Amino acid sequence: MRCPFCNHEDTKVIDSRDTQEGRAIRRRRECEKCQARFSTYEEAEVFHLVVVKKDNRKEEYDRGKIENGLRRAFEKRPNAEEKIERILGEVEYALHEKHASEIASREIGSLVMDKLKEADEVAYIRFASVYKSFGSAKGFKKALETLDKQL
Repeated sequence: MRCPFCNHEDTKVIDSRDTQEGRAIRRRRECEKCQARFSTYEEAEVFHLVVVKKDNRKEEYDRGKIENGLRRAFEKRPNAEEKIERILGEVEYALHEKHASEIASREIGSLVMDKLKEADEVAYIRFASVYKSFGSAKGFKKALETLDKQL
């Protein structure tokens, strides 16, 4: 594996452990040239899923799209990386459990929203503001009130 800091080709694994309830492996690595340390995550790619968009377009499932949205929602939040990885794992596990070859994008969004609500209220509101396209402060206020009632 290449070092993300100096681009040297030789790195060594210092530590390996299961994450996401055994669905992935976290490897702690060290570059043999610059001694920088970094983590990598390995998980099995076990399913092929097509996402049906609102306008009925179909596209391949892309974990990166969900991850980018979560990263924006969790910006400057405590324990963000752990929560993002856990949510991604839980969402993909739930998608796999459906045994479907196609899924509506709104179903994926709802799954992510449910997991966010449990993990971090601020990240939930940030994600909801984009996902639900709040057009005014009223929509934002309604989401806050709904969250408040559920807590």
